[in-house]
Amino acid sequence: MSQPLIIHSDALAWETWDDGDVSRGRVFWRTLFSQGRTNSDSLTAGIAIVHPADALNPHHHAPAEIYFVIQGEGVMTLGKEEHRVRAGDAIFIPGDVRHGIANRSHEDLLFLYAFPTDSFDEIVYHFTD
Repeated sequence: MSQPLIIHSDALAWETWDDGDVSRGRVFWRTLFSQGRTNSDSLTAGIAIVHPADALNPHHHAPAEIYFVIQGEGVMTLGKEEHRVRAGDAIFIPGDVRHGIANRSHEDLLFLYAFPTDSFDEIVYHFTD
């Protein structure tokens, strides 16, 4: 059963894909809530950082997702369209919609992400169309 939680994000290590697959781009994240890591369910959330000139390349997955840009600015791909985003912008991404985010500025791009799933392990990323 889930319990109320407070997560101190600065105590969490940054994660990334370590398999050398450059098709994903380069992004780092801290998982804040995910069943199996935290005593929580129904929601998976974390913060991600994309350094200047890096990107989380376009991909899709079954669950819907939201982003909330905390710091910086970038270019958000939604389907075949690109949109400028900056701190304070909220983005809703329906399930299976192709999306990605690129940092085209000189400062880090930091955003919150969330999925309506129990665990981050349930998210299957597809980086090919």
